[in-house]
Amino acid sequence: MTLKIAGKWWLAVPVAVGLAGCGDSGNATGTDSGTMTQGTVDPTLTGTATTPTTSNSATDTDTGGSMSNSATMATTSVPTTSTTDATATLTAGPTTDATTTTTSDTTTTGTTTNTDTTGNTTGGVCQPGDPGNPGMAEKSYIFIPSQDLDDVAKVNTQTLIEEARYKIGPGGESASRTAVSADGRYVVVNNRQTGRSTMLAANVDDCVDTNGNGMIDTSQSSADVRPWGQDECILWQIQWPYGGAWDDGPRGVTWTPGTWDTNVCAYVDPKVWIGYMAADQTSVHLVRVAVNGTVEETIAVPGWNGSGFAPYGAALDPDFKPWFSSLRGEFVRVNTDVNPITVDRFTPPGNVQSYGFTVDPDGDPWFGGNCGPITRFDPDTMQFIAIPGTEGGCWRGVTADKNFTWVANNQPCALAQVDRTTNTLVAQHNTNPCSTAIGLSVDIEDYVWLVDQGGWAWKIDPDNVAGMQQVIVPGSHYVYSDMTGGQLKSVIPM
Repeated sequence: MTLKIAGKWWLAVPVAVGLAGCGDSGNATGTDSGTMTQGTVDPTLTGTATTPTTSNSATDTDTGGSMSNSATMATTSVPTTSTTDATATLTAGPTTDATTTTTSDTTTTGTTTNTDTTGNTTGGVCQPGDPGNPGMAEKSYIFIPSQDLDDVAKVNTQTLIEEARYKIGPGGESASRTAVSADGRYVVVNNRQTGRSTMLAANVDDCVDTNGNGMIDTSQSSADVRPWGQDECILWQIQWPYGGAWDDGPRGVTWTPGTWDTNVCAYVDPKVWIGYMAADQTSVHLVRVAVNGTVEETIAVPGWNGSGFAPYGAALDPDFKPWFSSLRGEFVRVNTDVNPITVDRFTPPGNVQSYGFTVDPDGDPWFGGNCGPITRFDPDTMQFIAIPGTEGGCWRGVTADKNFTWVANNQPCALAQVDRTTNTLVAQHNTNPCSTAIGLSVDIEDYVWLVDQGGWAWKIDPDNVAGMQQVIVPGSHYVYSDMTGGQLKSVIPM
């Protein structure tokens, strides 16, 4: 199958799954049947990393927030392993056109002399963000997985209708993270219980007719859930050689947009980054995977400090570098712009208590402190900024738009709004009903989505938070990732 470079980009949205409380717990079982090919990736890894330290810092009176400890980082050159023969594919899978295939995560520019009626640059430099270049799309979806049902719901963020639902494993998956590619076409779901990652196509044009009947057999509604292995929009699954325990399975996941192609004025050949606990249960693996399921690189980070859990969250910064966070421990930046790739490791002060995680449009990571404050990290000054008035919350998912950072709270059950310019808490907004507020994401129209574990979601206009709309989505939803692709949109020129 050939990747199509469309004139328009359309956005799909993923989500993650988990349980309430100051920790990560919960198991799911299932008995759904179906067949598929399953493979195992088990690369040989080398490399050594050191542990960073922290030092005290003075209070900054200009930021609106209190400065906690500053950090020193350890930069490690990490040998990578190419593993192109160990990936399992459920279908033929998507492939890239030979003229646009790349394994780079960098952005390139060039000239174009094409003339069209959409306003694309003529005879000049075709760059991301130029007027008339393909934008994000006319369709937007949020993908919300259910840890107890082993499936993921596809909800149209404009009509609020659940248009499809897909099985993401044979049973007992306990999905907890989902990520959408920058062009909105591909969705990866991480299953912490089974150590499986599953990718589906959000656009039926990218699905594969595996049974050769001349049509795509795929879910058509929320009630139409095909058995595992029988929905042709599920493109591949990978069974990672993880530590085997529930807390070792893949969680943190984010995409890079790929490479800027001046011929079509669009990003092509996106990559997905996934983190899981290695089989030795002392190091983690950060892997880069192509859209066809090929594992291109594997990075080992030994001595991982994450309270015994795999990398907990992930997000991309404006330099297209993936960040991975841990549960109440260190976090890392993957420097994909150098060869060999290096990993910067940071250890925050103890009060940060990282749980939910994102990177804002300025490139600053944010942490939802589950039993600690909402915290911002400035990579330039190496400072951690605790947001005043958030010390007593039980914070979960985090997302950021162009003006605010939004954080789900469980004590009390609410949605916090933080001004990113002043680092101040604007308000804590109540939802009614509110069970366990967890996942957050921003869609292509800049609406904030809050997913409640109780079986629903809220669509929220930042300019009219009180007018939020409830969307019923059956299942237990424990979500901590870029369900809509909005985090990528916020850091990528469009």
